[in-house]
Amino acid sequence: MELKDSISLLSERAIKLKDNIRTEEAIKTSLVLPFIQALGYDIFNPAEVIPECDCDYGTKKGEKIDYTICLDGEPIMLIECKHWSVDLSKAKAQLFRYYHVSQAKFGVLTNGLIYKFFTDLDTPNKMDDMPFFEINLLDLKDSHIEKLKQFRRNQYDTYMILNSATEMKYTNAIRSYIVSQSADPTDDFVKFITKQVYSGMVTKNVIEDFRPMIQRAFQQYTNDYVNERLKSAITPDVPTVEPIKSGQKAEEESQDDKIVTTEEEIQGFYIVRAILCNTVDLSRVVYRDAQTYFAILFDDNNRKPICRLHFNGGKKYIETFDENKVGTKHLIESLNDIYKWSEPLANIVKHYMA
Repeated sequence: MELKDSISLLSERAIKLKDNIRTEEAIKTSLVLPFIQALGYDIFNPAEVIPECDCDYGTKKGEKIDYTICLDGEPIMLIECKHWSVDLSKAKAQLFRYYHVSQAKFGVLTNGLIYKFFTDLDTPNKMDDMPFFEINLLDLKDSHIEKLKQFRRNQYDTYMILNSATEMKYTNAIRSYIVSQSADPTDDFVKFITKQVYSGMVTKNVIEDFRPMIQRAFQQYTNDYVNERLKSAITPDVPTVEPIKSGQKAEEESQDDKIVTTEEEIQGFYIVRAILCNTVDLSRVVYRDAQTYFAILFDDNNRKPICRLHFNGGKKYIETFDENKVGTKHLIESLNDIYKWSEPLANIVKHYMA
């Protein structure tokens, strides 16, 4: 079963059962274990999903984490469970201690409904205060399920998750900041916006005059955006159809049928995006698949290739480009080898941006 289907079914289950789940143990068996299983881990294998794993901390003995997820004999994820009524923002102290003494790179704090994912982006071996990713079974979003796929057993890659975690963490922080400012803008924020549109002296009175205008502008923009999305959803696009020569349609469909975008190519694409996250706005890094290679492009422009992934043969290659757009193929043993070519990838993007 696809992850989206499994998580959607679990979401329906959570909505139905929530009010009847009275203990933390019931949370584990009815919601948390099915969540772990949906990610592809064998909950009946005590070498892969270890319940009540020892996490002694200093003088504190007998400390146990609810679940430790292992892969190839190594711990990769700690999961600390609470009852669904618990406010998770006030319940991370235990997980913080356990994370410090574990080799696992990721910690998950959950009440069965909300799953908060932590790592150590700020200080090595010290769990961050804020999660880099969160998914809520009562408020599922397709984008969150897509990000959750990184934690599936058959896709798990520590380095890829860590690279995308940085982007997720700061994107979420920026989004939260914008939301809070749109609802209740601070003086500094009002002053900054006012200076962009007002040429006079920005005094205290001017700030107070502009504050409600900025709030209304945010509200109007949000309403306009929602209305446009609704219009596009209920008004089907009617494309202009050009006359097709005899046999052309069948030939084009035949060509499209031969193009198969693999999960491995998509993972390679996300690794390239992770490499470039500090170089360029990632919306400008896109891919187009072809029969013989998987192209990653700048600004969706065929004349601006960033690299090509050749994964269709027996061996795997990444093809990088110099400033003259001359490609060089490099043999790679695994997807992690893509990181070896971070410098030429960043250099070609900088060249296109110059």
